[in-house]
Amino acid sequence: MEWSLERMREWVAGGMQSVRECEGGAVGTALCLALLFIWYCYRVGCEHSVPSLRGGYTPETRSGGALPASVLTSDLSSRLASSKLRQVGGVSGGGGGAAEEELNGFAYCQSPECFRCSRPGEGLNQRLYHSLQDYAKRYTWAGMGRVHKGVRDQGRYLLCSRPSIQKPEVFFLPDLPSAPFFSREAQKHDVELLERSFPALLAEFESVYRLPSSRAGSSLPPGWKANSTPRGHWWTFYLVNQGTPMALNARRCPRTWRVLGQLRTFISNNVFGNACFSVLSPGATISEHYGPTNVRLRCHLGLKVPSSCELVVGGEPQCWSEGSCLLFDDSFLHTAFHDGSPEDGPRVVFMVDLWHPNVAAAERQALDYIFTPGR
Repeated sequence: MEWSLERMREWVAGGMQSVRECEGGAVGTALCLALLFIWYCYRVGCEHSVPSLRGGYTPETRSGGALPASVLTSDLSSRLASSKLRQVGGVSGGGGGAAEEELNGFAYCQSPECFRCSRPGEGLNQRLYHSLQDYAKRYTWAGMGRVHKGVRDQGRYLLCSRPSIQKPEVFFLPDLPSAPFFSREAQKHDVELLERSFPALLAEFESVYRLPSSRAGSSLPPGWKANSTPRGHWWTFYLVNQGTPMALNARRCPRTWRVLGQLRTFISNNVFGNACFSVLSPGATISEHYGPTNVRLRCHLGLKVPSSCELVVGGEPQCWSEGSCLLFDDSFLHTAFHDGSPEDGPRVVFMVDLWHPNVAAAERQALDYIFTPGR
């Protein structure tokens, strides 16, 4: 049946006429009230129905703070259940069987949709601006001043030929407080939750980690990916990669997955969000590089930290410690190395991306929309 305002008005008029013609009056009155109620519900639904954003955001959450942990946990679980497994034909350094594994790392990404691997340019700028305009039409321009400025002036903020200690590769949000390292107080709740979860995360890391065979042509353990390094080895085991849950890996680490769902500021809904176990072998060095954006803080929870391991961000060195978190802005030039001996074993951290504390709730919602995976 076709619903329309004119048809509802005809029904209401008919109900009123039945009241006048019916001697009992009660039946006609009840019918009239029922039709008025249905008409009211129809009008309210037409005026206020707005598609919800990825991750459970709705207009009602626009002015609020972080989503409750129960909502985020439910969202992560539903996305894990519905995520499609990516198939790859082969990975450099791997062997047979790679086609059955998920594409976890950036090193071998071939997708033109990958913001991390895309070259900044006019095409990307136009896509960002069109996405912001679409968001504003659906929701609001309120609170979008910095986001609009950042999208409009990306050519000024992004990588260029001049040297700089901070040069995000994809998106720069202006007027954010900048520093290579941040105090644990910046995201106190999530830091304390991760540190309390240290035994569980360490146990699940040990359950999925084993060294690859040294024989030529051997493949990495299931779920692990190799990253390019000038020397040594750097392996990662992603649970969330660029906002996309890695279903097979997450199912192998259920307690770690629950911890992610309880974090208040985990970037779970856009391409800037990652969570993984990161392993550096003795003698390994990660080349100096910049992260994609300054809207996040990268958090490292030390799981296994031999001596002679160091993280350098913006020229400032820091050392990990087991059971403690380091917060840093990876849009600054940074590197890491493990100068220990083979007897020391690998350096292992659990890495997770959290929102910068000065990115407002309205800005987070807009950035989730603009940088939705696959947009």
